[in-house]
Amino acid sequence: MTLRPLPEAAVARFGRDLLRLVAQAFDGGTPPGEGRIALAVSGGPDSMAMLRLATAAMPGRVTVATVDHRLRAESAMEARLVAEVCAALRVPHRTLVPAAPITGNSVQMRARDARYAALTAWAGEAGVAMLLTAHHADDQAETLLMRLRRASGLGGLAAIRAVRSDPFGVVLRPLLGWRRAELRALVEESATPFVDDPSNDDPRHDRTAIRALLAATPALDPVALAASAGFLAEADEVLSQFAERIWATCWHGAGQPLPAAGEPREVRRRLLRRAIASTRTELGISRPDFRDSANVEGVLDALETGRAATQAGILIRPARDGWIFCAAPPRRSV
Repeated sequence: MTLRPLPEAAVARFGRDLLRLVAQAFDGGTPPGEGRIALAVSGGPDSMAMLRLATAAMPGRVTVATVDHRLRAESAMEARLVAEVCAALRVPHRTLVPAAPITGNSVQMRARDARYAALTAWAGEAGVAMLLTAHHADDQAETLLMRLRRASGLGGLAAIRAVRSDPFGVVLRPLLGWRRAELRALVEESATPFVDDPSNDDPRHDRTAIRALLAATPALDPVALAASAGFLAEADEVLSQFAERIWATCWHGAGQPLPAAGEPREVRRRLLRRAIASTRTELGISRPDFRDSANVEGVLDALETGRAATQAGILIRPARDGWIFCAAPPRRSV
């Protein structure tokens, strides 16, 4: 396999973008794991461009994994292609498979959850504290528009985070300022093989429709939209820190009042979700499922008018000193 070198300007740009995120993730300190970085590479043009850029900018510090979701017959071949390119670059590579078959509804969401579970477990076992994914400005713009359409709150509109903490370390997205087209041009001009995932053009997926809308509307600049998502992420982080300070001093466990009624609604929303999750953990409640992005507007509305409400197996009732969280009583059978 003969690979042509990348333009020096592109490699330098990637190096600057990555180092900026590393400094942000580790508060300017030295990351653990001897500065090694793990890459999630699917075989598509975006992740193959990231592979080439990372190995050129950080030689000797890169290790790669490809997740074979086993949802398409071609996925094993795509993983082998990544392995072959890694071998040509003298970069370690592993193919990962989900711990259990991906079935049921919301296959894309389940595949994403399984992918991150496999990748972060692999990175942790390898002692690598930084995992890079190839999300770019077009991905960010599409995600922002999808969430605007769903009336998402601030946390959702922050879209894809450039830095995300995880028990193994951090997930970094150094390509959020890059366009899809320029990444594809890099792999084509450098003779780097890649594959196109047919699901990207599947009209059944919401993202496909949003991608077509962006392509047909030049006034919607993906780079500007991605920058706006970044500013929203900064605002979300400020609110998260504010809510965290309140939580640290006011939460004393299930059955104890949480004095949150006087806070702004967005802060109450965050404290409510966290208290529900903490109460479920404390009481060993695991069903029904509950996510930290769950819609809690109905509970907030009830509490504002002095009424109790239930969500995710938890009863929340207003009291003189705050909100009380406890297990919801079992439903009566007819």
